[in-house]
Amino acid sequence: YPCFCSPEELSNIRENQTKAQERTGYYGKWAKCRNMPVDMAYEKIKNGDPYIIRLKSPGNPEKKIKIKDVIKGGVDMPENDQDIVIIKSDGLPTYHFAHAVDDHLMHTTLVTRSDEWLSSVPLHIQLFRILGFKVPKFAHTAPLEKTEDGARRKLSKRKDPEAAVSYYTEVGIPKEALKEYLMNIANSNFEIWRKQNPDKDMMKDFEFHLNKMGVSGALFDMVKLLDVAKGVISKFTAQEVYDFSYAWAEKFDSELKEMLDNKEYSLKVLGIERGNAKPRKDIAKWSDVKNIIYYMYPEKFANNTEFEYQKISDENEIKKIVAEYVNNYFDINDDKQTWFNKMKDLAEKLGYAREVKEYKANPEMYKGHVGDISTVIRVTLTGRANTPDLYEIIEVLGEKEVKDRLNAKAE
Repeated sequence: YPCFCSPEELSNIRENQTKAQERTGYYGKWAKCRNMPVDMAYEKIKNGDPYIIRLKSPGNPEKKIKIKDVIKGGVDMPENDQDIVIIKSDGLPTYHFAHAVDDHLMHTTLVTRSDEWLSSVPLHIQLFRILGFKVPKFAHTAPLEKTEDGARRKLSKRKDPEAAVSYYTEVGIPKEALKEYLMNIANSNFEIWRKQNPDKDMMKDFEFHLNKMGVSGALFDMVKLLDVAKGVISKFTAQEVYDFSYAWAEKFDSELKEMLDNKEYSLKVLGIERGNAKPRKDIAKWSDVKNIIYYMYPEKFANNTEFEYQKISDENEIKKIVAEYVNNYFDINDDKQTWFNKMKDLAEKLGYAREVKEYKANPEMYKGHVGDISTVIRVTLTGRANTPDLYEIIEVLGEKEVKDRLNAKAE
């Protein structure tokens, strides 16, 4: 029916409802135009009076409607009795009306939307039935949340950068990782499925069920997302890591792009500990790559000379270890086992245990163990105590660069 109430009249209705301690809205006795005679309405329209079209609701709020939400389960709510606007004064339909008509015409069988719309379901079911349409199923998803000052709140597209897809592009988190993480919080059984099926394609093989979604808001955990991303990227080939990080660097990091321009060498660097049974998990996003691999590039490494050597910190002892290694034990042609045996020989010669367990059994007999010796070589070559496999690093750096770095310390 047409409604001719002005904004001022609607405001007065709300004020009177508040004074009378009644629900606000346009319904029942408060619906001023609901029972206007047709000829009066016709004359007003003919005279050019502005109007909107409202639904003449048949609902009774004293009655309950039982809703079976696919995610939230059974929910009891009062019937709708509000004479809501379905056509605005400019002739355009409201969301409520358009939702019913559009979804009917598109043969929609399941409406999935945010749970802020749950309270509108009685109205929407009423609209579908009044229009003679088949009522679809509804699934209302809980919003993602985050913690702030010890309290939880809804993730905001205005306040939180991580609410925008562009954020993940800018920091370089792969879309595959984001999908994997979102599936973790979307279906309670996904994490177990992934552990049982580490190499399967979730988009093809995982059976997603709406009824396994949480009924309350999931906490968006950036730490967990980055951990998932490390696992996802660890399964990429060196070529894939190179392609993705290079494409990212072209847009966001000119220095990294310059490093990766040496493609053949960069593929070797990114291939270290990749493709193994337990591949490296040190890259969570493409913006991490530069800091993770910089020491493999001589021109970048040369700018970093102050290193922390962990357990063995005496400068003379460090020089002695490095000099002995580069002069008497280092051979670029050694296979991995031979290389490691030589590290043990070096440790024994300098008073360190060949095995960690030997040192732990009799710590007073040794200065340390072979792990401490290899850490000195590792830090000298990379500037870091924790890196991927040292043997592979040496192989990629090459004989000249390894000797240059060792000799610089041994002098």
